[in-house]
Amino acid sequence: MEYEVIVTRKGQTTIPAKLRRKYNIVEGSRLLVTDTGEGILIKPAISTVDLAGSGSKYASPKEMKSLLDKLRDEDL
Repeated sequence: MEYEVIVTRKGQTTIPAKLRRKYNIVEGSRLLVTDTGEGILIKPAISTVDLAGSGSKYASPKEMKSLLDKLRDEDL
């Protein structure tokens, strides 16, 4: 499904509410922005909540440690 959004003069846009709910994007969420060569991909970044419990579906233990270290550095 496609959504059309408007970009403000400051380069800001609004993610449609239906997609924010679907991907659990709330105020303060971190998003990854990737240039795919064909367009822009915006997706939720992995958070410490995602790494808890069944985090094995997101990353190996070594990758989890690296991600946690990165998130801790960003919080400083």
